[in-house]
Amino acid sequence: MTNCAKPIGVAIVGCGLIGTKRAAVLAEDDETRLVAVADVTADRAERLAQQYGCEAFTDWQSLIQREEVEVVIVSTSNNWLASVTIEAARNGKHVLCEKPMGRDVGEARQMLQAARANRTFLKIGFNHRYHPAIRKAHELVQNGGIGNPYYIRCVYGHGGRLGYEKDWRANRNLSGGGEMLDQGIHLVDLCRWFFGDFKEVSAFTAAYFWRGSVDNLLSDTSDDASTPVEDNAFALMRTVDGRIALLHASWTQWKNRFTFEVYGDAGHVSIDGLNGSYGLEQVTWGRRSPESGPPIQECFEFPGPDRSWHAEWSDFLFSLRTNSEPTVSGSDGLEAMRMVAAVYEASKNRQIVSLDDHSQFQF
Repeated sequence: MTNCAKPIGVAIVGCGLIGTKRAAVLAEDDETRLVAVADVTADRAERLAQQYGCEAFTDWQSLIQREEVEVVIVSTSNNWLASVTIEAARNGKHVLCEKPMGRDVGEARQMLQAARANRTFLKIGFNHRYHPAIRKAHELVQNGGIGNPYYIRCVYGHGGRLGYEKDWRANRNLSGGGEMLDQGIHLVDLCRWFFGDFKEVSAFTAAYFWRGSVDNLLSDTSDDASTPVEDNAFALMRTVDGRIALLHASWTQWKNRFTFEVYGDAGHVSIDGLNGSYGLEQVTWGRRSPESGPPIQECFEFPGPDRSWHAEWSDFLFSLRTNSEPTVSGSDGLEAMRMVAAVYEASKNRQIVSLDDHSQFQF
């Protein structure tokens, strides 16, 4: 349990876009103090350290051994997530690790085991659960606002940028996978949050556009590191009680888009946008009329800057202060990774994959 009498000492490993977002959140929180940051690129670490008045490191191992560091935020490329998280846990540090939970299920299991063995907390950075529209929709569903929920339809995507095929996300050795691991795993986590665990998965993945030097590749994800990662993933998932989730994650969604819809026997909730480039964040709640016809609809809008990162951090602080398992724990992260692995296996083998029959996936 952390010391309630003083601010919690935090270190950030990985000073890119997400690490910078995390530093900005910490700067607004009186309960935490940014002790140090680390990045393999010295200039990047030094810029962030100067901005927030802390120490800069290129050697992350030395950083996490510091006594005043109680929590480590890991915001590196995917190939470093497991190594940093495991070493932090071995040094007795709590960890907020950005999604995905490593590059594959094996790494995710090792991360969870390290946290449990060293009695530290591991939270996975699924900040989408903290968007106000998504939380409002979840509240409506949980409170019976759409009756018995039947199915989910969701889409998440963007269009990349010039040179995206050379980004680390397009390098299988660094990323572990493509768009399914990048944005698709957010959809997987949200589907689990609304419906619980899924038991069966069928899917297709393809590299349509961001395929580097390989031409005309429309095949599925391969174990070969030289094969381009998928830029589109289409998955159909079913729970043990027959509820369905249909998702599409895309790097060829040229206009940024986020939609998440849940339908039940008494109505529906539809989430559109995440603010910023994804458009106004809003929820439409539709209630089925007794005489059928168009539903009675009510709309909730949530304009303004993205505060999901702040809400997520406050939730983790509550866990640390109360010595309780974090929301979106390492167990949640591992299950999301298993589902992503099932998507890849289902696509590769052209078959429905049962998560009950496969305790371990590698991808």
